[in-house]
Amino acid sequence: MFLNLFTELRTAGLPVSLKEYLTLMDAMEQRVIPQSVDDFYYLSRAALVKDERHLDRFDRVFGHVFKGLEPPEGDMPVELPEEWLRKITEKLLTDEEKAQIEAMGGWEKLMETLKKRLEEQEKRHQGGSKWIGTAGTSPFGAYGYNPEGIRIGQEESRHRRAVKVWDKREFKNLDDTVELGTRNIKMALRRLRHFARDGSPTEFDLLGTIKATAHNGGYLDIKLVAERKNSIKVLLFLDIGGSMDDHVKVCEELFSATRTEFKNLEFFYFHNCPYETVWKDNRRRHSERIDTLEVLRTYPSDYKCIFVGDATMSPYEITYPGGSVEHWNEEAGAVWMQRILMTYKHAVWLNPQPARSWSYTPSIEVLSQLMEDRMYPLTLEGLDTAMKELTH
Repeated sequence: MFLNLFTELRTAGLPVSLKEYLTLMDAMEQRVIPQSVDDFYYLSRAALVKDERHLDRFDRVFGHVFKGLEPPEGDMPVELPEEWLRKITEKLLTDEEKAQIEAMGGWEKLMETLKKRLEEQEKRHQGGSKWIGTAGTSPFGAYGYNPEGIRIGQEESRHRRAVKVWDKREFKNLDDTVELGTRNIKMALRRLRHFARDGSPTEFDLLGTIKATAHNGGYLDIKLVAERKNSIKVLLFLDIGGSMDDHVKVCEELFSATRTEFKNLEFFYFHNCPYETVWKDNRRRHSERIDTLEVLRTYPSDYKCIFVGDATMSPYEITYPGGSVEHWNEEAGAVWMQRILMTYKHAVWLNPQPARSWSYTPSIEVLSQLMEDRMYPLTLEGLDTAMKELTH
């Protein structure tokens, strides 16, 4: 069983050595932990994982190998977690019932009503249509349904209708070592190339050597040239979390390909729409943010700018100050998009949502207009067209 974990981790591409595995086995023999799956998980993770980028893949492999192995502890009573009990009360409605529920009527009305509810409400509510609560049709709360509301106290999205989320959410970094399912993504990215020789001369120059030797009376005169590199510089903005969870696989493939193809690459994460800050590490996105203006000052206008995101959100997030689903932004997302596009004239947006559905999502149409129709589907054909656009 333990050997199976080792081989599965190696198959998944984690750099686990035999020495680390033997260290883990020695720790098990010395009984440094109680005999439980949870304790073994933390011990094996500490012994076998050397880079935090691999934690997510380790978790997936561990869950696959040891799924269902935790034995029941006798006849002891089982305490159900509170969140399980809460989810029993989730509001489940038919499409006809959903159509009968009306939105409150705009951003200002929604925020004004929330402020009033916070002042008036004195106790917990469930199943209603007015107060902040659970399993109802109120615009405020969790595990219910409303066509346009503010999510409070719910772990993840269910209907993707919230225009604001009053919870701290954790996102995972994209894995830049994912093996691509097809080489075609890399081939499409290779359209965006401009080779130049820069740096110290380190490569043998055959033609230069022949020419110099001939001019030197036949005496060998070896010539070197600088390495030929792709001089294109790319700025990559990646939407992460929320509805983008459905597109993690293709985004990881794209991210891995861009890290391979472009040596002059800088990347940043954002959520739904770029605002006044972006970040490099999703585990530290609440504490280590980077001013967007600093990014614009640091990287010059000759960078090619690529946005990756499904552009699926409340239109308020783009058009209104304070419209961000997670924080209060002083300026609308459209203002920040315009600043970025004014700095980087060569820019495209890659959208993993099928192009046939774009016209049904208002936020996609708004962002497509801001991009001056330079939004392309995240398909091989779309990538090919986007790379052609960036080379103009």
